[in-house]
Amino acid sequence: MAWRGWSQRGWGCGQAWAAPVGGRGCEEVTAALAPPRLFGRRFNFVIQQKCGFRKAPKKVEPRRSDTGTSGKAHRRSALVPPLEETAFYPSPYPIRTLIKPLFFTVGFTGCAFGSAAIWQYESLKSRVQSYFDGIKADWLDSIRPQKKGDFRKEINKWWNHLSDGQRTVTGIIAANVLVFCLWRVPSLKRTMTRYFTSSPASKVLCSPMLLSTFSHFSLIHMAANMYVLWSFSSSIVNLLGQEQFMAVYLSAGVISNFVSYVCKVATGRYGPSLGASGAIMTVLAAVCTKMPEGRLAIIFLPMLTFTAGNALKAIIAMDTAGLILGWKVFDHAAHLGGALFGIWYVTYGHELIWKNREPLVKIWHEIRTDGPKKGGGSK
Repeated sequence: MAWRGWSQRGWGCGQAWAAPVGGRGCEEVTAALAPPRLFGRRFNFVIQQKCGFRKAPKKVEPRRSDTGTSGKAHRRSALVPPLEETAFYPSPYPIRTLIKPLFFTVGFTGCAFGSAAIWQYESLKSRVQSYFDGIKADWLDSIRPQKKGDFRKEINKWWNHLSDGQRTVTGIIAANVLVFCLWRVPSLKRTMTRYFTSSPASKVLCSPMLLSTFSHFSLIHMAANMYVLWSFSSSIVNLLGQEQFMAVYLSAGVISNFVSYVCKVATGRYGPSLGASGAIMTVLAAVCTKMPEGRLAIIFLPMLTFTAGNALKAIIAMDTAGLILGWKVFDHAAHLGGALFGIWYVTYGHELIWKNREPLVKIWHEIRTDGPKKGGGSK
């Protein structure tokens, strides 16, 4: 195997030779002293036969998921986990594989916004009680002896200094960190690949569309996404509110993955995807659409500033070029799907979806108010 690896790499690698075995060292030394131009494919074969090497059996490569139609070797990105042990089985009828993801996308989006409307109703209903509870807690703290160096007190102080948006995305960031740690458990690799990476050629189609939104294999990938989410959290929550933001964020993850499914089926490239980039692109696009004159800067180049509108145009142009040219570093289809959903939602979707939640809230209100009367038996 040492000889075979040397003959494939050529003279420039500078690899050490293995010790001669079976009295054939002179032939190897002769081969090593020969000029490089003499080493054609036929000459190497003769030397290997003389030295007693057998031709290695051809290794069966695992089925790759992103080979495309040209048959070129799959080039795995560092952002995606190794998938040598995972088989993907593209359907002979690829359009049919999109039916279940389509129904899941529509159903999950409706449930997300419906749950957000009910959540907002419950929050508004308990706000007055929470206000009085807060006054009571402050009064008790004032008469209670204070402990110095109380760790819980410091955590509460830090939490209270956060904005509403930062407090909202803290749970999302914690979930991403937890999933990132689970990727490092060797016994969970197969399960994580099955449920936390999305591909239309996978046996599990629907749940990974949501779970992969919280999944990162690369630390750099996760850190970059979470930094962008943290940076835009205050703006997006002030714009939409906590409940509506959560509905938009979760729906954006599923919608961007569905767009990725469609593009993968159309191009025949069934490579798996993971990461929160699609949902974060929705957040970024929504903020940049509503505040196009806002100034943005790159973290490593703070002196270089540009408007939010120009930044959004540049990102869309880059992802469009990546989708057309077939770049495989990022899932450009998911990025574009998330960005277009963010632009559409703040332009039209808010009026069509969120402002028409009143019938659902009325039904929930009737259920909440009629429940105690039926159970108590008195009016």
